[in-house]
Formats: sequence, structure tokens, C-alpha cells
Amino acid sequence: MTGLSSWHPAALLSTWFGCGRLPFIPGTWGSLAALPLAWGLFHSGGRGLLLGAAAICFLVGCWTSQVYATRTGRSDPSEVVIDEVAGQWLVLSVVPNDLMLYVAGFLLFRLFDIWKPWPVRWADQTLPGGFGIMVDDILAALYAAALLWLLKEAI
Repeated sequence: MTGLSSWHPAALLSTWFGCGRLPFIPGTWGSLAALPLAWGLFHSGGRGLLLGAAAICFLVGCWTSQVYATRTGRSDPSEVVIDEVAGQWLVLSVVPNDLMLYVAGFLLFRLFDIWKPWPVRWADQTLPGGFGIMVDDILAALYAAALLWLLKEAI
């Protein structure tokens, strides 16, 4: 990593404390790392705390991912997974703490994050910098959250 220590706050946060450096599937590792924290946040303060944490994570992620991308010279480094954390928390904010709903939310989020239906793909390919890195995952999360909410209502 050019000009950015692994211990730099932007590196720690954007890789979600190194989860994004795990092999093969960094986005999936980042999403998995978000699950227990989402459970704790929801348990401690309900939907509002989880949504607030997702919003803060998004704002912090815009800065940290921009710094990380600039310092590494790559527009969207795969090891940046704070976007997955913010997106996963947004998805899980629509359901109570329930193991099966969390599994469904995880799978739905990964599906939409990988598939990238419109406007997710448009945002991923068009919007620059840290904001662009973050916003496509938020858009994917909105798709996943809508389907997860419908699933919750159906059961």
C-alpha cells in the first residue's frame, strides 16, 4: 500500500479493521463482520441506533475510502469494505434481531451488491471517489432491505 500505513485510521476503517484483506471474497467478509455489530446495536438501541450507525458509517466511509483509494492509486480497491458494513446495517435495520432474518438479509445484500441492478451499477461505474465507493452499496442495500421487509411481513 503506497503511502498509507495499515494502522492509519483511514486504512483501519476502510478495510473494517482488516476484514477486507482476508482472502478471496473481501466484500463477503466485510458483510459478515457487520452482522454481530448490527445485532448488538439493535439490541442496545433498536432500529434508530442501527440506522444512525449506518449513516455515520456511510459518512466516515466516504472519507476513509477516498483517502485509501487516493493513497493506493486505485479507484475502488477491493479491500475497502466499510461500504459493505454500512449497507449491511441499513438492510438489517428493517427487521428485528432474528437469526433467520439476518441470514436472509446477508444473502439478499450480497446478491444485490454483486448483481448490481440499475441504478446500483450506474452509481458504481459513474460516481467518483469515496462517495462513489459508498453509494452503490447503499443502493444495493435499499433493494435488499425492501425484499427483506416483504419477507418479514410474509412470515
